[in-house]
Formats: sequence, structure tokens, C-alpha cells
Amino acid sequence: MKHSYYKTINKKFGQAIADYQMIQDGDQIAVGLSGGKDSVLLLWLLTRLQRIAPVDFKLKAITLDLGWGSNFAGLVEFCHQLNVPFYLEVTAIGRIVFEERQESNPCSLCAHLRRGALNNLAKKLKCNKVALAHHADDAVETLLMSMFYEGRITTFLPNTYLTRQNLRVIRPLVYIREAVIQEAVTNLKLPLVDNFCPANGRTKRQVIKEIIADLEQKIPGVFARLQGSLKNIDTHQLWKAKHNI
Repeated sequence: MKHSYYKTINKKFGQAIADYQMIQDGDQIAVGLSGGKDSVLLLWLLTRLQRIAPVDFKLKAITLDLGWGSNFAGLVEFCHQLNVPFYLEVTAIGRIVFEERQESNPCSLCAHLRRGALNNLAKKLKCNKVALAHHADDAVETLLMSMFYEGRITTFLPNTYLTRQNLRVIRPLVYIREAVIQEAVTNLKLPLVDNFCPANGRTKRQVIKEIIADLEQKIPGVFARLQGSLKNIDTHQLWKAKHNI
């Protein structure tokens, strides 16, 4: 990967792992491999890190078949080339979300069911961590989605401990922009799985993406400042439900 983004990706990937202490010696890490650009790059980067890291950790790739007729042969070969064990979990998530429940906002339920299936299989495989491919754009979009649609100020954490399942969820791509990931995947010619989700391109997240893109035109650098605000929180200046003055 000898392109302009090479140093950017490796620096930010390593920085996120170091900042949030994501990987320790002896970790068994299940990597959520959807077949989208983010997850395939995450697995590729983790295998490269394995070769040079001062700690020993193992990887297992987990792909969920949501019932949309996707072809996973490319992912099977990809994992074989990387020498990473591949596990395919067949689920009825697509049918549940779009046929049985007929959700008007399907993304939330789908994400919940996918997390459950991924975490359950990770536990069965004796993994203590799950690596997800959320990137910087996801973090900022989730923040704005929470504010605009739910009236809350929140987003996901780079490193989260799930007490009920005794699992830790890590997100090593959290400092990397989506456009940089896309460029890397294209140049590396990494295998992708087509997204047959009926809601693809018609989600609340897509609305937020378009809002951010519009803001960038009007306020150059606004994304970087939104991203920076996630670490620059003045809780004393936020309203509380009850406050003694």
C-alpha cells in the first residue's frame, strides 16, 4: 500500500488502538466481516498488525448471512489468503426485519439483531473481543443522528465492555475517514460483497451524510471540528434535568 493514504491509515489505525488500549497479549478477536469496504479493510489491517505487534493475538472472521442471497465465496478466499479462520452464521434477520416486523425504521432493529448474533457466535468461539469497522464518519453521523432524531447527545465508544456477555467491543478504524477507506480498498482491490439491503441508500444515516456534506461546503473544516468535539466535552455547560442553582 504505497499510496498517499498509506501513512495516514497506519498512523490513525495504530493511534486509535493505542489511545483506547484495544489489543492486549493473548486476545482472541472476532472480526465482524460484513463484506463491505470498512470490514474488509479492518481485517486486512489487523492481519498486518499481527505480524509486527509486540503482543500475540488471534483473529477469527465472522460473517452473518442475513438471508439476501449474498455470495460469500470472495470472503472465504480472502480469509484463506490472510490465514484467518472464517465462520459463516446463517440467520433470518432479513426476513424478521422486513417481512415479519415490517419496520418503518429497519436499521435500528437490524443492527440490534446483528450485534446479538455476532456477539453470541464470538462467545461460542471463545473470543474475548469483537472488532467492528466503524470509522470516523460513523462516529460523527451517530452523534448527529442521536441529536436530530432522538434528542440525545451520544455516540458509540471506541472501546466498550459488555458486562452481560463479558465481551469487549473495539473499533480500530474510528480515527479514519470513510473516503480514505474507500480509496484504500479500491487500490488494494479487496473483495467486497454486494449490499442487497432493501433500505440501502434510504436511511436516516444517509440523510445525515448529506447534511454533513452540505455543511462542509458552507463551513470548511466542520467535520474535523465535529469529530474533535467528541473529545472536548464541557459537561458543566450542558443542561441537566434537575439542577440546584
